[in-house]
Amino acid sequence: MAYTTINKSTDYFNTKLYTGNGSTQSITGVGHQPDLVWVKQRNGTAYHQLTDACRGVNSQAASNDTGLGASNACVTAFNSDGFALGSNGDVNGNTLTYASWNWKANGQGSSNTNGSINTTYTSANTTSGFSISTYTGTGSNATVGHGLGKVPRIVIVKKTSGASSWRVYTAMTGNTSQIALNGVDAADSGNTTMWNSTTPTTNVFSIGTHGEVNTNGATYLAYCYADVQGFSKMGSYIGNGNANGTFVYTGFKPAWVMTRATDISGGTDWYVFDNKRPAYNLTNLELQPNNSGIESSDIQLDILSNGFKPRGSQGGHNGSGKNYIYMAYAEEPLVSTNGTPATAR
Repeated sequence: MAYTTINKSTDYFNTKLYTGNGSTQSITGVGHQPDLVWVKQRNGTAYHQLTDACRGVNSQAASNDTGLGASNACVTAFNSDGFALGSNGDVNGNTLTYASWNWKANGQGSSNTNGSINTTYTSANTTSGFSISTYTGTGSNATVGHGLGKVPRIVIVKKTSGASSWRVYTAMTGNTSQIALNGVDAADSGNTTMWNSTTPTTNVFSIGTHGEVNTNGATYLAYCYADVQGFSKMGSYIGNGNANGTFVYTGFKPAWVMTRATDISGGTDWYVFDNKRPAYNLTNLELQPNNSGIESSDIQLDILSNGFKPRGSQGGHNGSGKNYIYMAYAEEPLVSTNGTPATAR
């Protein structure tokens, strides 16, 4: 049975590891021209740096910080098979090691007029279910076009004209809740001003009057992610607190997994795993989007042919009876349109 029209996942998403040289260099082997490049130093405490085609090169934003992106010689070009780097140590320190996570959208894009707010740019890839938008707030309840033609399961918004947290909507936590990508607090509830208590549609996502998503005259960045069968999936699981962790079915062999607890008092970290760090099971090298810490090995993830399994009893990853959300991208679908089945690593 054919599950997806995406036979080669690296055409749309890929992890690329590299070593910095302290000068300038081009990183190749991504497999596509990325429109979002997310870089984190592995063996040091440099900030995460996210650069996208809608804002343009040298306009970074750090997922672990509330501050503004700046022109600081990080990603200086999006190339046909990767990206170019300047000399900034956050992304290219001499002999330092880095992980980059790369998504393809549709270049800089153009204005989307589906919502009550016309976006400045929307770069949408309807095949892979990923879009980038920039918009200016009105201070009143509004809608913003995302261009996907399907309902996004995760929406991440960051103010770009002032300091603010990264606010995350997920279908799993609902339209009266949000989580901060740069924070550790549990998901809130009864929040009517962030997403206007309205679930995204196939054309738009909704924003309320909260200043971190919709201040009059302020500018914002939004990343929207939708499920694509056999390629991407966003969902939830309940931890069981033991080494034989909860099995999470995705329908593909994951290449990248991000998890977060939603109901732990006092909060917890986000965790990102990928199929390159290391390139075998058990995957035990995680980076944390909400902080600048070095790559750690205290959390374990089992990458399987059709999903993943968190291992261990750590509360932030697999606490007994605790609720978690996840976002996953495929190395390959369980069965692709060419009939090739995936196998475990």
